[in-house]
Amino acid sequence: MLVLLGAFALVPLVVPWLVGRIGARAFSVAALLPAAAFAYTAWQTPTVLAGGIPFEAYEWIPGLGIQISMRLDTLSWLLALVVTGVGALVMLYCRWYFATSKAGIGQFAAVLLAFAGAMYGLVVTDDIVMLVMFWEITSVLSYLLIGFYHARGASRRAALQALLVTTLGGLVMLIGVVLLVAVAGTTSLSAILAAAPSGPVVDAALVLLLVGALSKSAIFPFHFWLPGAMAAPTPVSAYLHAAAMVKAGIYLIARFAPVYAVAAPWRPIVISLGVLTMLLGGVQALREFDLKRLLAFGTVSQLGLLTIVLGFGTRDAALAGLGLLLSHALFKSALFLVVGIIDRQLSTRDITELSGVGRQAPVLAVFSIIAVCSMAGVIPTIGFVAKETALAALLEDGSVWAVVAVVGVALGSALTAAYGIRFVWGAFWTKHDAAGVRMPAIVWPRPPLGFVVAPVLLAGLTLVSGLAAPWLDAVFAGYADTAPAGEHASHLALWHGFEPALLISLGGVAVGALVFWLALRVGWAARRRILPFTAASLYNLALRGVARLSVATTTLTQRGSLPVYVGTIFIVFVAAEATALMADDQWRAQLDAWQSPAQLAVAPIMVIAGLIAVRAQKRYTGVVLVSVTGLGMVVLFATSGAPDLALTQILVETVTLVAFALVLRRIPSRLGEHNDSVAPLARAILGAGVGLTMALVAIVATGARVAEPISDAFPALAYELGHGRNVVNVALVDLRGWDTMGELSVLILAATGVASLVFVTHRADTLSDFTAPLARMPSRRPLLETVDGLQPQRAGVTGRRAWLVGGTRVRPENRSILLEIVVRVLFHSIIVVSLYVLFAGHNLPGGGFAGGLIAGMALVMRYVAGGRYELGAAAPADAGRLLGIGMALAVGCAIVPLLWGQAPLTSAVFEADVPVLGHIELVSSTVFDIGVYLVVIGLVLDVLRSLGAEVDRQISELREQEAAL
Repeated sequence: MLVLLGAFALVPLVVPWLVGRIGARAFSVAALLPAAAFAYTAWQTPTVLAGGIPFEAYEWIPGLGIQISMRLDTLSWLLALVVTGVGALVMLYCRWYFATSKAGIGQFAAVLLAFAGAMYGLVVTDDIVMLVMFWEITSVLSYLLIGFYHARGASRRAALQALLVTTLGGLVMLIGVVLLVAVAGTTSLSAILAAAPSGPVVDAALVLLLVGALSKSAIFPFHFWLPGAMAAPTPVSAYLHAAAMVKAGIYLIARFAPVYAVAAPWRPIVISLGVLTMLLGGVQALREFDLKRLLAFGTVSQLGLLTIVLGFGTRDAALAGLGLLLSHALFKSALFLVVGIIDRQLSTRDITELSGVGRQAPVLAVFSIIAVCSMAGVIPTIGFVAKETALAALLEDGSVWAVVAVVGVALGSALTAAYGIRFVWGAFWTKHDAAGVRMPAIVWPRPPLGFVVAPVLLAGLTLVSGLAAPWLDAVFAGYADTAPAGEHASHLALWHGFEPALLISLGGVAVGALVFWLALRVGWAARRRILPFTAASLYNLALRGVARLSVATTTLTQRGSLPVYVGTIFIVFVAAEATALMADDQWRAQLDAWQSPAQLAVAPIMVIAGLIAVRAQKRYTGVVLVSVTGLGMVVLFATSGAPDLALTQILVETVTLVAFALVLRRIPSRLGEHNDSVAPLARAILGAGVGLTMALVAIVATGARVAEPISDAFPALAYELGHGRNVVNVALVDLRGWDTMGELSVLILAATGVASLVFVTHRADTLSDFTAPLARMPSRRPLLETVDGLQPQRAGVTGRRAWLVGGTRVRPENRSILLEIVVRVLFHSIIVVSLYVLFAGHNLPGGGFAGGLIAGMALVMRYVAGGRYELGAAAPADAGRLLGIGMALAVGCAIVPLLWGQAPLTSAVFEADVPVLGHIELVSSTVFDIGVYLVVIGLVLDVLRSLGAEVDRQISELREQEAAL
């Protein structure tokens, strides 16, 4: 099972490539994996039937007691067969459904296969924390599947709606899981249920678990997301919303019901909401004209029935519940697939447009009728067997909630029969228009045989399962016997004799036929709703309320003034720190006048530069003076035994100065030219307060330590654990790797934020084609210029001897041949130095951050010398991809050790003697450093492209517009 789970994690990665090679036929290949999982599960049937429980486990996080554990008892066995079997058939069905589609099906196939793997893991895992993880994975993947047609607004809204509802429920469920684990002292699901802890905390945990289960399975008041999700492709509806995702909540209810159905909050919640959902879904299904939405509301109704029966918690109800679960997975997925065939062949699902399909597609019609009969509970399908047993179990219990359940199931069964007949009539019958004239039969193109196999097989299995009821009874008993038994045990069988349950079941079908006829006669589908609003309307109202609250909060706090933002931060800082300082009645300090003579020389320069910067009248002057203080820190670091910090500081100062210079091009050069500074005295007081507060904090902090610092052990830990002598670098990529990973995330957010503010539509590289048309050049510029001392060449055309390929695109008055020569000579050397600093940083000053900044400076040189097209030629890569790859490498260094049972970020060292090179050591944390290197380069590249190249483009456009005027 663990091997299959690993395969489900890895195989989807190659599916897009396979789709690109062989097209939609790749679905047939992808179906082999769920088919293999189905075969393995079926192979375990004798063991499960004999009462055995196959179990596999892998210690994942031993400190928290979390295992990747797989346990195949009867309930998991059945759900695994459903998830993998129906999944394999749906993948085969996709082979023909997407036969004429190309865009996006590679990603779709990969996500669908990964979803099947997540559902497989969810139903077989024995660790409740892992269950929550699989739960949320299915929510995210379902979002991608529902929103497959992302160009359509309805698909995007439906995907977001499903994600918000199910994820919110999942977060609530997570709280319940934490409470339950805290009380039980274990994350093992089987151990928790065996111990069966009780009490107020457990009751609260059960309610929270039910919120997650009900939201996932579209039970009122969360039912509205499921009909909206019909915007997804039909295979998604057939799999997620019939056999997989919506079964996750039902599975959780079925898992806990045998033990906790007697808990005080359980049955009132499960039975009442289940009955309400069953009736609401049935009534609304009779109003729908879209076959797919009709089945969607029918699914909501059937999920209510499953919640009632499996959540009731007695032995006979559990037995019937598994029968209903199997029945629903078979008939509902079959019916969705039938709708997909009709939609593909006729390009419509509207009942009012379909007529005479049954005569032209008799096989499809017959098996659709069989599936509907199973849904309505007609002999001899598995639906009839399971529903009769469920009614008998509820009638035998006789409690108040059993009576409520019987009444709800009886009324819901009538509605089920009614909308089932409506489906058959709407999809296959020959209809008459409003004037009573017979509608002409719609032309039916015969579908490929493979397209029809899946729904025919699934519908046929509902009939076979009904005939095999005695065998299913023996298999399902393994789960049913875990629940409290009544005086008389029921069994799954086609015939129990004439009894009340049989009469209710048959009566429901008869009443349903009458309800369908009456609804058709009175035009129920066209009548106004009973209530003027729906649950979806309340959801949209809540979203609008959140949006308005966000706008109001933003309007109140985001005033559009940078001084206000900074001032607010400083005021809070002074108030908080001053309060903390005043609360301590004993200040201790350990101060020296200086530690090295260099401080006596550098500190006054830094202070003087800071004072002059306050009085600077030009922005660039202020930026340069502020940089003086930063460069002073370089000297202080270097003379204090911190060469890494000194190297990084000078690189950061240089890059920051370049970024400021790029920004200042679009800002008035003199301070206060457009908006004069207000309240200068208040600003001076606040600035002095911040400086004084920070100085006091630094002074007090020198004497605040009462224990030995942990950093004293860093040199030894760096060498023993990180296999490196550079303590700073090893701490960044190994000892404190989690901190660095968070800092990388901040860098990526900063790069993305800068790019988003400057670029309007995209951030991709549009500069690599530096031989762009001449029309982009200003019309007033001469067409001839000299390049590298050669014959004059046409501007915009790169000469073979040009020092920089983008230099010919620079305006002549801004071009420097000498600078181009210097950059051309130094660029590659600087890149080599950056790589040396990267790989040497584990034992010598340097590392990924410093190396990335050096490489970034090389790109800055190319941009300054050759302009934006030279930047495109120097780095024809997508900055976003560099950021993503770098972050992926860093995260991978945390995850990969887990596969070998090690703690995250555990380093491994590889040693070898190489001829010529000698003894080589390679530490795995170097990969983390490479990730840092790529993230820093991506950040610099994003800044240059946005604040540099994009601003250049905007300035060029303005000049052309001015020239045209």
